[in-house]
Amino acid sequence: MRQALGIDALTGIYARLAPRYDWQHRLITFAADQRGRKMLVEQTVREGDRVLDAGAGTGATGLLAARKAGHSGVVTLFDLSDDMLDRARDKAEIEAMDLRLEFRSGDMVQLPFKDASFDVVLSTYSLCPLYDPAKGALELYRVLRPGGKLGCAHSAEPRNRAVKWLADKVENIAWRFPWLSMGCRAVDVLPTLQKAGARVVLQKHIGVPLWPFVVFVVEKPATP
Repeated sequence: MRQALGIDALTGIYARLAPRYDWQHRLITFAADQRGRKMLVEQTVREGDRVLDAGAGTGATGLLAARKAGHSGVVTLFDLSDDMLDRARDKAEIEAMDLRLEFRSGDMVQLPFKDASFDVVLSTYSLCPLYDPAKGALELYRVLRPGGKLGCAHSAEPRNRAVKWLADKVENIAWRFPWLSMGCRAVDVLPTLQKAGARVVLQKHIGVPLWPFVVFVVEKPATP
């Protein structure tokens, strides 16, 4: 796995990216990013749920979740970058949903929430830049209540060997331009969650062959 960028570097990158993040990420992924978000929200969120969108960024996933959770639901948007969250607040105000959302900033690897705080936890394209993706995934799982669902989408390795070779070459170039790579690289956290007891509900690969995403939903077993 490629060495992750430091927190300070990521904070600076996303402060600069915040005004153009939505269209840039959609362009680079050929709109597969939004497809993954919609898939996860559809598979996990129900009306009235307490939802955590971890690594919420500009709120693309969190707002989808808030619409589905309805007026009786509460969605918390959590992100390292206050600049990204400011964009999310602006969107929420335009849609008159700001009073149904909570905003918190901090490190995903050390979430400031109690165990079992949420019915649903979502992470879309936010595990990829973490300095410890496996620990971050376990934090997401920790704050999920028994019986709740965790939905993740993140960068994955191409499954075809020839395509992977080409993708590595392209990534070597992109990694020289942090505003382009966004600090993202392929990660694999599902085995860690399964080892912790998570039950896989959905697993699917989407996106273009050179930079695919894995989209998965796991359920935390209910307490006997």
